[in-house]
Amino acid sequence: MVPSSIAAFLTRRRQRNGFDISDILTYLYLLAGVFVMFAPITWLVMSSFKTQAALIEFPPKFLPYAQETAVVPGYDDPLPLYKVAFEDGSEKTLAQVRRVGIVAQMVDPQNPGEIIKVPIGQRQPIRKIALAWSNYTEPLKRFNFLIYLRNSVIVTSVATIITLIINSMAAFALSKYEFRGRDAIFVLIIATLLIPISVILVPVFIVITEIGWNNNLWGVIIPGAATPTGVFLLRQYMLTIPDELIDAARIDGASEWRIYWQVILPLAKPALAVLAIFSVMWRWNDFLWPLIVLSHTEVFTLQVGLNSFQGDLQTQWHYVLAMTVMTLLPITVVFAILQRHITTGIATTGLKG
Repeated sequence: MVPSSIAAFLTRRRQRNGFDISDILTYLYLLAGVFVMFAPITWLVMSSFKTQAALIEFPPKFLPYAQETAVVPGYDDPLPLYKVAFEDGSEKTLAQVRRVGIVAQMVDPQNPGEIIKVPIGQRQPIRKIALAWSNYTEPLKRFNFLIYLRNSVIVTSVATIITLIINSMAAFALSKYEFRGRDAIFVLIIATLLIPISVILVPVFIVITEIGWNNNLWGVIIPGAATPTGVFLLRQYMLTIPDELIDAARIDGASEWRIYWQVILPLAKPALAVLAIFSVMWRWNDFLWPLIVLSHTEVFTLQVGLNSFQGDLQTQWHYVLAMTVMTLLPITVVFAILQRHITTGIATTGLKG
C-alpha cells in the first residue's frame, strides 16, 4: 500500500465536505485505544535504557536522562556536574565531590584546588539524554542469559508442536467421528477450564517427581501439552470443513492418518496459526510451573532466570526491564509472521455448531 493510500485510509470520513461529529468521536476513541495499548510498552522500552538511579527518580521522566560528568585532576572517578546559582545572580558549572547533609562540597573543573560549599537547593544537575546500553550487555556477561534463552526457545517450540499435534488429533476425532459419548467428552474437556491451576499443581508435581522429570525440560513441556482451549478452538473450526472432502478421500483409499495429515491439517491452518500464537505466549511467559519444577540454574527458562535479578534487599530493575524487552522480541516476531491468519482463524471459528 502506497503512502497516499494509507493517508486516504486513515483520514476517511462520512461526509466528503468535512468531518462529522461521529468521525471526531471515532478518531478520539481509536487514539485513546492506541494510547492505552502502546503507552505501557513504550514506557517499558524507554525505561529499559535508564540507569538504576534514574528509575527511582520522582517525578519520573519519560526519556532516559543521565547526569553529565567530568574528569577532574586529583580525583580517581568522574565527578557529576551541576549548575550552581549564587546569591549575586551568577551561575557556574561545578563538579560535586561529596555531599554532607544539606551542603554539597564542589570544585571548579578548571580550578580544582579550592573546595566550594554550596547548599543543595542552589544546584541543578546538568543532564543529557543517554541510553544505558549496559543494561543489555551486562546481563549477558554476569548471568547465564543465553542459556536461559536457549531453554525457553526449546520449551516453547517443542511444547507448541506437541500442543498442535495433540489438540488437532482430539479436535479431529470430536468433530468428524460419530460415536457414543462424543458430546459428553467434549463438555468434560471444556469443564476443565473451571479448575484453578493451583488445585492441580501438587498432584502434577508428584507425578513429575515419580517419573524423574524434576530439573528436566520435559517436566515443563509435557504437563500442559493438551489444552481445552486448543481443543475447543480447533474443533469448532474443523466443523466448518465439509464432510464430503473426507468421504471422497476415503473412497480414493486414503487412510485415516492420511486424511488427518493431508486434508484436515492444511485446511485448518488459520486455526492452527491462532493456537500456535496462544501456545507460544503461554509457554514463553510461563513462570509458576517452571519455578516449581526447575531448581538447577542450567535448566532455568528465561522467566525463571529473570527472577535471579531480584535479591533479598535490592532488585536490579534496570536489568529486569532490559531483559523483559528482550523477552518480548520473540513474541513480536511470531505474531508478525502469523498475524494474517489470526483474523481468519477467529472469524471462522464457531460458524457451525
